Amino acid sequence: MFSKKKDISPVDLEQHELLEHAQKRINQKKNLFTHFVIFLIGSIFLILINKILKYGESYDWFIWGITAWAFLFAIHAFNVFVTSKFMGKDWERSQRERLVAKQRARIAELQKEIETDFPLSKINKKKA
Repeated sequence: MFSKKKDISPVDLEQHELLEHAQKRINQKKNLFTHFVIFLIGSIFLILINKILKYGESYDWFIWGITAWAFLFAIHAFNVFVTSKFMGKDWERSQRERLVAKQRARIAELQKEIETDFPLSKINKKKA
């Protein structure tokens, strides 16, 4: 019962990877939406403090707070919708494949260099 190893097919692994990626994207978009709602509530709160409670009434300081927060929200949105697409799973996979191919080429080059410098036929003759 416990000793049997279950074979995991590549399709199952790929399906699992797709589901993980989808869950990650859902969480990113959910966090962005939450950030937007908090931004709206916070902006209203800053306006109320400045205008209704008359804290710092002589100057409309809430504009700077809302502008800074909007800038941070824009960075968050850029990260979710732009950066994730350009540097997402496909980009990571292509980079990984490129680096593996580069390593394999280097290993083949070193192997060829070793075979030319130390051919097996000479080593076998010395032993005999």
